[in-house]
Amino acid sequence: MWSFANDRFAARVYFCSNTAVPRQRNPIRPKILIFDVDGVLVDVRGTYWRSALETVRHLSGKRVTYAELHKWKSKPGNNDDWAMTAAWLTALGRPTTYDEARATFEKFYWGTDGKPGLVRNEKLLITPVQIQRWAKRYELNLFTGRTRQEFSFTFKRWAGTEYFRRVITMDDAKKKPDPEGLRMILDGRDPAAALYVGDNIDDALAARGARVPFAAIVAAGDAGYRQRMARFRELGALALLARARDLNQLLVK
Repeated sequence: MWSFANDRFAARVYFCSNTAVPRQRNPIRPKILIFDVDGVLVDVRGTYWRSALETVRHLSGKRVTYAELHKWKSKPGNNDDWAMTAAWLTALGRPTTYDEARATFEKFYWGTDGKPGLVRNEKLLITPVQIQRWAKRYELNLFTGRTRQEFSFTFKRWAGTEYFRRVITMDDAKKKPDPEGLRMILDGRDPAAALYVGDNIDDALAARGARVPFAAIVAAGDAGYRQRMARFRELGALALLARARDLNQLLVK
């Protein structure tokens, strides 16, 4: 199993509680912070997650739960919600192509026939002030599984967007867990100088592939969070954080 055992972060590995972040005794010193978007900067429980559930319910006729959704999301390759819902529906006995899953999903997400979509439920989890503070000390970037259109809808008017040096979407690089997006951001620079913050197994796998240190967001109360915590530990996460702002406990002041 790959680990950070041979790099300069190895002695600083620690894990945060999901209920209270302990005082950090061994903070790290990255120069580059790279964030995932969904579940890290944006609450997507009522948007992407809900759209996935509604897609599966609509096409299969079966009532599925958030607990089931989390089981599917925890599988490698399922950071792409359209691929996940297609596989989920097919497993339920309703063979579904990627394109069909995407078309149905987008009707719920964007809305149709004048009916507002679930995208309007999106809520930012971090303040522009906090982003600005980080930008004074680190280079900030985004590597997200969103399309450019989805990213722009939520972020084009958000005051924190201007502080990100580069934004890599699924339109710009191979889909996670492929590490291409992280490598594009690094552009030949030392991976150990960066830290990637994500909430999905594919985020951790992408970080591992690019040899970029990784911190996981694992909110207490989420379905299957103990299993996710264990899996992130197996994949070499430097820290398990309840929310993005807890990153302040991990970084050198």
